[in-house]
Amino acid sequence: MLTALLALVAAALFAAVPTASARTAAAPTATLTEITGFGTNPSNLQMYLYVPDNVTAHPAVVVAVHYCTGSGPAMYNGTEWARLADTYGFVVVYPSVTRSSKCFDVSSPQALKRGGGSDPVGIKSMIDWTVRTYSADTTRIYATGISSGAMMTNVLLGDYPDVFAAGAAFSGVPFGCFATTDGSEWNSACSGGTITRTPQQWGDLVRAAYPGYTGTRPRMQVWHGTEDDVLRYPNFGEEIKQWTNVLGVSQTPAATDTPQSGWTRTRYGATGDRAPVEAISLQGVGHNLYANGMAARALTFFGLDRSGPAPQPQPGACKVTATTSAWSTGLTASVTLTNTGTTPINGWQLAFTLPTGQTITNGWGATYSPSSGAVTATNATYNGTIAPNASVSIGYQANHGGNSAAPGAFKLNGTACTAS
Repeated sequence: MLTALLALVAAALFAAVPTASARTAAAPTATLTEITGFGTNPSNLQMYLYVPDNVTAHPAVVVAVHYCTGSGPAMYNGTEWARLADTYGFVVVYPSVTRSSKCFDVSSPQALKRGGGSDPVGIKSMIDWTVRTYSADTTRIYATGISSGAMMTNVLLGDYPDVFAAGAAFSGVPFGCFATTDGSEWNSACSGGTITRTPQQWGDLVRAAYPGYTGTRPRMQVWHGTEDDVLRYPNFGEEIKQWTNVLGVSQTPAATDTPQSGWTRTRYGATGDRAPVEAISLQGVGHNLYANGMAARALTFFGLDRSGPAPQPQPGACKVTATTSAWSTGLTASVTLTNTGTTPINGWQLAFTLPTGQTITNGWGATYSPSSGAVTATNATYNGTIAPNASVSIGYQANHGGNSAAPGAFKLNGTACTAS
């Protein structure tokens, strides 16, 4: 169906994955394991599981669903979910398609009905197995996916609203948009962005998947690039219409901001990190929009980071190198901040204290406040994300009264960094 995410496909060239049967009490930790015999599985999906060494008691569960041409192991290798699980102790389930297209069934009548058969039933069995095996917290089960996996995320939240707390769909379409009755996996009208419905009509499609259900519905985060030529951009607006209707909130955003250059984020029904619906539009970006750092933002939307806007670096997870070049009454400082941790940093503040007598007169790469004493440098829009082992360089000019030294200690988002 798609040629999406070639880098992730390349990552699918993985070593042999150990296998555990359903008779095994638990899978090995810190490695991707195939689980067999996990339960009802009408479409012969494979189940892969990642359990971190530090798995928590009653862990949360994230179901990470791959794109067309992909696989569970490719999703494991090409996204940060396992690394985030290492940090926060949740379990990740990676469903994997065995049919030749490697696309999930988001089209058939069976797939678009709770308990109707096909892929959603197999994925539900994977969740049930994980809940039983690890005494997982049934109030903290989440779905996320890319392309075909994003469409399946919409389907899972529609079919099983009582199972999932939230979902995050990267380049998807609304629930029911891809529906076919002729056995075809592809719906050209939907992919082309020509199917439009009222919010009520979209919402009714979701509600029809589980007739009579009146309980809490899962929150939804959707991502889309404006230049998507595989699942066209109008699908983004249709998803927003659908999920605002399902969750009973206004289609008028409660908040709009730009968390990163070229991104427009709208939140519906509330203004915080866990609004009922959150939508991120990426200007000028095509179908292959997924990039490192986005999973951490989805994690924040899920509420699994426990610390606010993004996973915070742990002690020793950052390094700062600072040098100065001085003249009689002034200096130029160059500062390099390196993420030495294993998860992306999304949004940063670097705190340091200027030596007595120094006052910043201008700076670059960050916003500096105040200009003397205990200073905080806040990221610019273009450098707010720092991938593992990556660095950003910032700097400033300052006046000095004789002491032209660089600061000697730094804290990144409140955590001390190694200084050199």
